Amino acid sequence: MIGPTKAKRLAELVKEKKPLRVVECGTAVGYSGLWIARELKAAGRGKLITVEIDPQRAKLAQQHFKQAGLSEFVEVRIGDARKVAGELKGPIDFVHIDCNFSNYGPCFAGLEKQLAPGAVVVSDNVGIGARSMADFLKHVRGRYQSRTEWFDLSLPWEKRDAMEVTVIRPRGEAKTGK
Repeated sequence: MIGPTKAKRLAELVKEKKPLRVVECGTAVGYSGLWIARELKAAGRGKLITVEIDPQRAKLAQQHFKQAGLSEFVEVRIGDARKVAGELKGPIDFVHIDCNFSNYGPCFAGLEKQLAPGAVVVSDNVGIGARSMADFLKHVRGRYQSRTEWFDLSLPWEKRDAMEVTVIRPRGEAKTGK
């Protein structure tokens, strides 16, 4: 799971963007989805489509969304995010990728043409998974405005990790969109 420090940053990014359509690749038990959906509810708009391959985890996530009073802002889809991403229709305003490292590229590729101008893509674990997602990182860093945000962790197996925050507009385009 993303953990509280990175989850707070994810929520800040959702709050800033105020997206109408959010896609999450990798639901797990719904932890990061709760942070996203809470911001959608606070804004009074938006929908999170979250994709989980494990039916039991997806069911548990649905229960968590219901218990938190966020069900109306979340649609849980069961399936392989690499496949489901290619089936979704746009425009998509915000993406959170937190699945198997080797799946980041295929998930992004399935969503890329559906991303609205100015969409924000937050990719977790780019510090610890950089080697396994090298092609994906090269693509987003080379084509879009992308930055790495580092976080200190207190896990026994890892002390530091990062999220890649990518804005979907050409690298040379000004932040104002002009």
